[in-house]
Amino acid sequence: MTIYQNLIAGEWTGAEAVENINPSDTKEVVGLYASGSAADTRNAIAAAKAAFPAWSRSGIWERHVILKKAGDEIMARKDELGALLAREEGKTLPEAIGETIRASQIFEFFAGEALRLAGEVVPSVRPNIGVEITREPLGVIGIITPWNFPIAIPAWKIAPALCYGNTIVFKPAELVPGCSWAIVDILNRAGLPKGVLNLVMGKGSIVGQTMLDSPDLAGITFTGSVGTGKRVAVSSIEHNRKIQLEMGGKNPMVVLDDADLSVAVEAAANSAFFSTGQRCTASSRLIVTEGIHDRFVAAMTEQLKTLNVDHALKTGTHIGPVVDERQLKTDTDYIEIGKKEGAKLAFGGELISRDTPGFYLQPTLFTEATNQMRISREEIFGPVASVIRVKDYDEALAVANDTPFGLSSGIATTSLKHATHFKRNAEAGMVMVNLPTAGVDFHVPFGGRKGSSYGSREQGKYAAEFFTTVKTAYTLA
Repeated sequence: MTIYQNLIAGEWTGAEAVENINPSDTKEVVGLYASGSAADTRNAIAAAKAAFPAWSRSGIWERHVILKKAGDEIMARKDELGALLAREEGKTLPEAIGETIRASQIFEFFAGEALRLAGEVVPSVRPNIGVEITREPLGVIGIITPWNFPIAIPAWKIAPALCYGNTIVFKPAELVPGCSWAIVDILNRAGLPKGVLNLVMGKGSIVGQTMLDSPDLAGITFTGSVGTGKRVAVSSIEHNRKIQLEMGGKNPMVVLDDADLSVAVEAAANSAFFSTGQRCTASSRLIVTEGIHDRFVAAMTEQLKTLNVDHALKTGTHIGPVVDERQLKTDTDYIEIGKKEGAKLAFGGELISRDTPGFYLQPTLFTEATNQMRISREEIFGPVASVIRVKDYDEALAVANDTPFGLSSGIATTSLKHATHFKRNAEAGMVMVNLPTAGVDFHVPFGGRKGSSYGSREQGKYAAEFFTTVKTAYTLA
């Protein structure tokens, strides 16, 4: 079987490889992908550093053309790349193709942004002096991405980094190297100069740690667990390095008495269980006022009965497998914790057998949960959600905000008053009204508050805040 190698200084390299296993069929090896060493990582950083002076001064048309080519190829191969994504991560094929299209749109957007780079010319408070304010590339960027969005998240970090003239050392999650390799291959063939984009796949303890230890990385943009994010932050202090951290969420979906029940159930089910609940924006806390509580639980339970859990590529599958055995154990451990804490298991929670061996778990709904239970405080990152009964809107808002996280927050209501108040007072970076908490556009800022995020926002024009540094220049007329 072909080994998909690392890209370092424009050359494909690497003989040691690990198997990429399909979570829908653990007998299938998706591919063999290189496992980089500390030396590989240092070489990649050196290559990016050497390539930075020329690339940072490259023309905006050159950047535009490369990013546009990449976006066009991803779109043209959406079915193929979507199938690859579904095979290596377990996301259903429609979801995987949708994510691939989003990656293409991200590259298309930043291809346009490359032609819209601008600054300011302002007068000084002193006579006969002009002031220019410009944005310049930050330098060598370390990119570390998670397994749950294996093509979209790499895209929304790589595209702006290149758009604004930075060079890159990219480490994808060990579980899902396939889509990352494909993106790098596409960009490499689109005409990127050698060393501008370097791919080092491998273990976080080796590749990731070497990146953290390097003084030559001007910035690290990271999406992943809270624990690892803290390590990125601590290590970066020593090097005075700019950091952008997207970590976790324990997102609330508030359902008020006046909500349209069908809208509320659809939004909650999508938020909590689609993509197997493996989204940092997933709603795992369903905060429901007592007037609609019983009807909501009954309707939600009926909705869950209609959701088919099966092979990600199979037609009619609504929910694919959990990504791997380790995550499956985490999910089942939390289900047991919820039972011991006194929450009522209203639906699911059982392992499922299908035609192929895989990590299949029923969507799991707890009721009679409290906001102090571990299943309500800690991110599970699986198809597990808890219903928390509250008296009224004021209590719902208080419970929604009572969390160490602050990524996304949602409300189902027909009240303009409550919707407006919630948008202004929800302690989250993103707020949804009568919509799932998961699912955001590519051209607007993404990010949260409190323990969910640190640093400037991702995506859209706001990406410039992280990937550039501001320079102010004075000239005597």
